[in-house]
Amino acid sequence: MTQMLRASRYFLPTLRENPAEAEAPSHRLSLRAGLIRSVGSGLYTLMPAGLRAYRKIENIIREEMDGIGAQEILMPLLTPAELWQATGRYDLPELFRLSDRNDRPFVLAMTHEETVTHHAREINSYRQLPQTWYHFGLKERDEPRPRAGLLRVREFTLKDSYTFDRDQAGLDEAYAAHAGAYRRIFDRCGLEYYEVESDVGLMGGTGAHEYMAPCTSGENDMALCENGDYAANVDVATSLPTSPTFPASRTAPEEVETPGATTIDALASMLDIDPRATSKAMPVVGPGDEVVLALIRGDHRVHELKLQRALGGGFRPAHDEEIHEVFGADGGSLGPIGIDVKIIADEALQTGQFVAGANRNGFHLWGVEAGRDYQPALVADIREAETGDICTHCGGSLRIEPAIEVGNIFKLGTRYSEALGATYLDESGTERPIVMGSYGIGPARTMAAVIEQHHDDNGITWPKAVAPVDVQVIVLGAAGQEVIDMGESVANDVHAAGFTVLLDDRDQRPGEKFADADMLGAPIRITVGKKSLADESIDLRGRATGEETRVPATSAAEEISRLWAAVK
Repeated sequence: MTQMLRASRYFLPTLRENPAEAEAPSHRLSLRAGLIRSVGSGLYTLMPAGLRAYRKIENIIREEMDGIGAQEILMPLLTPAELWQATGRYDLPELFRLSDRNDRPFVLAMTHEETVTHHAREINSYRQLPQTWYHFGLKERDEPRPRAGLLRVREFTLKDSYTFDRDQAGLDEAYAAHAGAYRRIFDRCGLEYYEVESDVGLMGGTGAHEYMAPCTSGENDMALCENGDYAANVDVATSLPTSPTFPASRTAPEEVETPGATTIDALASMLDIDPRATSKAMPVVGPGDEVVLALIRGDHRVHELKLQRALGGGFRPAHDEEIHEVFGADGGSLGPIGIDVKIIADEALQTGQFVAGANRNGFHLWGVEAGRDYQPALVADIREAETGDICTHCGGSLRIEPAIEVGNIFKLGTRYSEALGATYLDESGTERPIVMGSYGIGPARTMAAVIEQHHDDNGITWPKAVAPVDVQVIVLGAAGQEVIDMGESVANDVHAAGFTVLLDDRDQRPGEKFADADMLGAPIRITVGKKSLADESIDLRGRATGEETRVPATSAAEEISRLWAAVK
């Protein structure tokens, strides 16, 4: 339903200056346009205009969820601890835990897999499957570093949906249906996005994809092929590095004195070699307090999540005293030869001879070759993909681009159903675990991503599907009551034509009104001034294009409808 809003009565607390704490464009503009206000670190209130944009995104999501046959429910934020204990997620550091007056433990849910699986235990027959349920639920997350306004917060509302199927084939079908719905949602919101392969993370399961909106403020990185056939979060991205120029090969490692060369750049400069022909050692303490040597090419960086997966658990960098005790040398002179330590070597080290640390301060080794001179306990992809790497799918060039994760989909499989006893009887009467999928979208984060992609130096340039208001009518009131009356008449005509209108009837200077209009970013602006009385015309301006047209006031609604059709 459209509305007629009056700026004189509408709470729109705009700011003239950029807030010092806001670095990301979406954070800065959301505060300046009066869309949000902070309550505390990572805690925000959506103000009236912000909530209007949020609700439009929420309604788009709801329409697409309903379109694939999903049924809406609403689950509580407060959940019994035993559900989380049963799935092994109770000790997650991100989880808020509390107790009631009787000292019974509870959790403030950061996701709702446990709760929805508890309800799925009422499914008892294959005849009741498949099912798809969704809700818009409040979440709490003990985020250690809230930042960038709505992009990383402690409290947020998430659209969760869950599918329940008999088998993997059913899950694959539900997963594809959600993928299609998500593409339609982000298209309708006016987002540029990529569907990328991703890590299952805390959710677990057998597969996942994320929907990433590219922007400079994004804290996720994605690897994209120039040919458009590969996209992945760098957490799981695979690629081939460019080949090094190797020094002359050796039949066995040869020691070389390298005083003071404790960095790859210093080593390469001293020996006049390609940095890509060196190896870099990272000693870590992994599961069971075991010291492990992670080995990568000198020009590469270890990807912590990939290394964690290779180790089978968390790790920390080894302390200096631990390094010296195990290797007999300091960092910067470490290598894989002559040590009794488990080695995890990156795949890029499997071909060629590299210059490696000699485990002796001030010395390195020429011609170190994997397989001949040392035997890694595990060869794995533990490096970060980089711009310029080669795509493993087509041989094209990869680029790394920052992005915001706005949605994700997971093939959970039976992880939660087995832990919580959600089973069904098949045609033969055999009890089987329900096969599940989980799918999330953050409406507020989506709103922030839209702002990141749709703004200019003067403010937000909303896509029309999610703009808080469609049309803003500015009345230059100093021109007198006749102009005010004319502005009211135009605003009423446009509203009657089906548009949400914000009539700026405040007693403010024209410059302030125009600045606020640009900041809020309604797709179309109408200006009614003293000249309008003389020629009975008004000015129309498209916010995104800046194009202005003068039209008769009597045809305002018709002209707005025509212009609206061209607005994206």
